[in-house]
Amino acid sequence: MDPNWSDNECFEVIAPEQWILPIVLNSPHSGTIIPASLRQASNLSPSELRRSEDRFVDELFCGCVASGVPLLKARISRAYIDLNREPYELDPTMFEDQLPLHANTTSPRVIAGLGTIPRMVGDGHTIYSRKLKYADALQRTENVYRPYHRALSSLVATAYDRLGFVCLIDCHSMPPTATIGGSSNCRSPDVVLGDRHGAACSNEITQSLKDAFEAVGLRVRLNHPYPGGFITETYGLPRAGRHAIQIELNRALYLTSNGLERNKNFNKLKEKIEIVFDEFATAICALAESLGYQRRAAE
Repeated sequence: MDPNWSDNECFEVIAPEQWILPIVLNSPHSGTIIPASLRQASNLSPSELRRSEDRFVDELFCGCVASGVPLLKARISRAYIDLNREPYELDPTMFEDQLPLHANTTSPRVIAGLGTIPRMVGDGHTIYSRKLKYADALQRTENVYRPYHRALSSLVATAYDRLGFVCLIDCHSMPPTATIGGSSNCRSPDVVLGDRHGAACSNEITQSLKDAFEAVGLRVRLNHPYPGGFITETYGLPRAGRHAIQIELNRALYLTSNGLERNKNFNKLKEKIEIVFDEFATAICALAESLGYQRRAAE
């Protein structure tokens, strides 16, 4: 088993000089640290284990911090623990002992091998060469998952308490082969925005972000094939002034064909994202006012 992780080993908060916007950026799948226990229990190489991560997504969005918002990013690999899951979405076939009754063992994500402790990486290769003990999963949950979500909850609460309104933007990447409607003939979008079909974010905010991406020439789809995951669903409470929306970026926009390195368009996309964010920030402040939210405290 791994030693206890300190918070600054699990995640990093990139803070702005002045937090002036009701927005929190989150990158839960960009972690690159592969703990020793994972390397020892797997037949996969470190580069294969990194196939599941949203490589460089934190870098693509870090320039937005200068506009006055924080960015929370994971440091631990998604192959070790997936922070965009329920805390106990666990596959019983992966463990040598019995799981507790509160474990969710039948979710579609577990069945697909992509539970809180993933069974496979993004390209379908099985991670583990042996079964784990439930104590392994519990340690990862207590030492990595819960500290991360405490930090995320704190950022969201701080924005809401100070500004009376918050929009959490959950930042991800998707395979170039993502299809729409199950048809491989449909051209993959550049961006998929997921708001749980309106349940996690107001339609006005979603449309505003869609407009901003389209204004820089990117093709945008809503909710298909990615409507938003656990974080979007859990943190998005639009009736309470807490909005959450997931962004999926097509990796072909900024990665080489092997999916491992930045391509020549990386910096161009980063600049576009910063333009998008500036436009969206202006729009969301106007929307907050029109929706009746008021700043609660001086900055």
